[in-house]
Amino acid sequence: MELPLEYFIKLRNLIYERTGIRYEENKIYYIKKRLHQRMEAGGFDRVEDYIRHLKIFDPKGREFQQLINLLTVNETYFFREFSQLQVFAESCLQEVIKNKAQANNRTIKVFCAGCSTGEEPYTLAIILREMIEYYSSWEVLIKAIDIDENVLGAARRGVYDQRSVKDVPPTYLQRYFASPAKGEYVIDQSIKDMVIFEHLNLMDRRALRFEEDYDFVFCRNVLIYFDDISRKQVVDKFYSMLRKGGYIFLGHAESLSRISSAFKIRRVSNHIVYRR
Repeated sequence: MELPLEYFIKLRNLIYERTGIRYEENKIYYIKKRLHQRMEAGGFDRVEDYIRHLKIFDPKGREFQQLINLLTVNETYFFREFSQLQVFAESCLQEVIKNKAQANNRTIKVFCAGCSTGEEPYTLAIILREMIEYYSSWEVLIKAIDIDENVLGAARRGVYDQRSVKDVPPTYLQRYFASPAKGEYVIDQSIKDMVIFEHLNLMDRRALRFEEDYDFVFCRNVLIYFDDISRKQVVDKFYSMLRKGGYIFLGHAESLSRISSAFKIRRVSNHIVYRR
């Protein structure tokens, strides 16, 4: 199957308009391979017919969603970027807990964007359960979102392989996972119950309009798929979602310096953290 540059650009622009994800021309082979799968599944012979279908004959976006499911990358595992999680657990979280307890507010809310198959939000749930003293006296909510419906199904099931749990501390592996078969690890129901998974597009302002009063936003290794305009829109929304004193965590190679000057920058244990 050929994917002429003209049609690559049309498809690339459609994806950008709907999701904010920008694919440059060096991704044409990556797009073509996944596009071919969807065209075969739908019985399309010509790229232009498939694009026309997405624009006109797919009003509920079901086929578009199937394409996005193939295009999004879902590289993740438990306790990824461990040193950053230590900063969250031992410094930022403790500060927030202390301030909220003094204000007689015993709620902790976490928003996890690009949650993929669930390893990150479940990691955060384990950390919160371990690090909040008198946990049962607190109301804790983690909302985890992703644009890929397939990975959300896997996240809700909570069944993982050896690779996903390779960095889980042994004590936590024993405490929070069952292993009904060799190489299979099932997350404990008590951790599952802490997380709400939702299919959500970060560029959908209507869907995000009621999200507020979060103490932490995790958006690690997600903004790299957006261009500067989309990044700013998303980060501005995160700022409004956070309560004063809340934190946003990005991937170790990401920075807010070119995106927003609204956040206060702090250095904690050689990590840069951003605070509202």
